[in-house]
Amino acid sequence: MPELPEVETVRRGLQPVMEGRRFVDVETRRPDLRFALPEDFRARLLGKTVTDLSRRAKFLIAHVEGGPDLICHLGMSGSFRIEDAEETSVPGRFHHERSRDTTHDHVLFTLAAPGGKPSRVVFNDPRRFGFMLFANEDSGGHPMLAGLGVEPTGNTFDGALLSGLLRGRRSPLKAALLDQRLIAGLGNIYVCEALWRAGLSPRRTAGSIVSASGTTTARSERLALAIRCVIAEAIEAGGSSLRDYVHADGSLGNFQHSFSVYGREGEPCRKPGCRGVVARIVQGGRSTFFCPACQR
Repeated sequence: MPELPEVETVRRGLQPVMEGRRFVDVETRRPDLRFALPEDFRARLLGKTVTDLSRRAKFLIAHVEGGPDLICHLGMSGSFRIEDAEETSVPGRFHHERSRDTTHDHVLFTLAAPGGKPSRVVFNDPRRFGFMLFANEDSGGHPMLAGLGVEPTGNTFDGALLSGLLRGRRSPLKAALLDQRLIAGLGNIYVCEALWRAGLSPRRTAGSIVSASGTTTARSERLALAIRCVIAEAIEAGGSSLRDYVHADGSLGNFQHSFSVYGREGEPCRKPGCRGVVARIVQGGRSTFFCPACQR
């Protein structure tokens, strides 16, 4: 499933063709994705302008003038394709290839700026685990957004904040970092990478990196910094992919070439001076890659 950097890259790719533009057509080719599309989906968007395109965790949110705001999730195989008179592009860099088979084009938005040429934004999803929902207009949100944890970006995400989240938790450290109620948007790839950078075992108890009094420690500071850095670097690189995709701007996402442990089972650890070998274990049904020698 796409993680925070991939979704943020998609947001940035869609921003120029959605923000400030009006829905001049909305076409749905099936009544549902993972869930049924909202009632009167086309009618409630047609003629309205997208004032802002934001992200919360792994959700894209198109803020629509006069409402309702449109919440989108890519699921496991969803992607957006931008089509205009000059080019076709798929914004975002993914670990698994995105489909270009038009038989899986389920929702098509045509948007245009005042006096400008229209562009089409197509949602393609072979497995249909993605979804589109409207925010509750009375509350300004949606139950799926309620209860999400802090965003793992920016300087406010530091050792003290992380210590407060993990204090007293007896679950494995990796499981706690993947808990969306604590930290929103972190996924398997970037948790593996951040734990390697911080030199922390994914199997250690989450609360063990916090002091007995609950205050920050060198471990929690290292981990918070590693999380911020790995997310920022992945966003800058355009997310992760093992395929050569083209961004909306024509550039490639290359963070996969920087993976230090993810997908590198049996390879030498890349940490200077470490003679360990990357191992793979399964935690919570997901593969965990780490170096048993330097991650303690």
